[in-house]
Amino acid sequence: MSETSLRVELLAHTPNALSLIYAAFRQCYHSGFVADMWPRLLAGEIAPEKQAEFVEGVVASGHVSPVEHVSFTFAAEGVSRALTHQLVRHRIASFSQQSQRYVDGEQFNYILPPAIAKNPKAKARFLQCMEEIRQGYKEVRDALEEAGRKEKAKEDARFLLPQAAETRIVLTMNCRGLLNFFEHRCCMRAQWEIRALALAMLQECRNVLPVVFATAGAKCERLKYCPEGEKFTCGRYPLPK
Repeated sequence: MSETSLRVELLAHTPNALSLIYAAFRQCYHSGFVADMWPRLLAGEIAPEKQAEFVEGVVASGHVSPVEHVSFTFAAEGVSRALTHQLVRHRIASFSQQSQRYVDGEQFNYILPPAIAKNPKAKARFLQCMEEIRQGYKEVRDALEEAGRKEKAKEDARFLLPQAAETRIVLTMNCRGLLNFFEHRCCMRAQWEIRALALAMLQECRNVLPVVFATAGAKCERLKYCPEGEKFTCGRYPLPK
């Protein structure tokens, strides 16, 4: 059982993402059938620069529904159950999470919050709690197995595991869902762990599809002012007048 750190990997994304978004936007404004245009897009007859310019302009206008046709799939480890409880609140997404019902939790890894790591007294107590939980899990699991409930032992013993317990998850979001996710979770007011996840995901998205994600991030990035109010602003952008 040990402390672990965040790792985020982009597993896949919709192929021909820019062209697909361009085609979807064009269908909204074009009298013809974009399926007839698609071979030309794949052949490069419409320059990517022209596609990007068109998409960027329409996205800037606030018309973003066509970006929903493109999705990104990530794998993340070194994240806590506290993080994934927040993550699954973003419901326009798909999640596949490591199960505590089937994966034995005796030697669970954990996430150590930075503030606790910097405080010797808090850290010592935190680590003591992790060890007590590990031992308690083992004793409860073993007792259930001895009582003939081997198949259900981990299922019930997991109720002892903490929110700090590490988990692994695969998540898929379309571009519009990602833009919304980044607006909320890249904000300085977001909980530190999910903010770190969001920033790592945003960098991957920018690498693949900058025309959509170059200006993505906290709401203030788009608004150019802070909507959080005087009490909660981080000061990066001015408050609205």
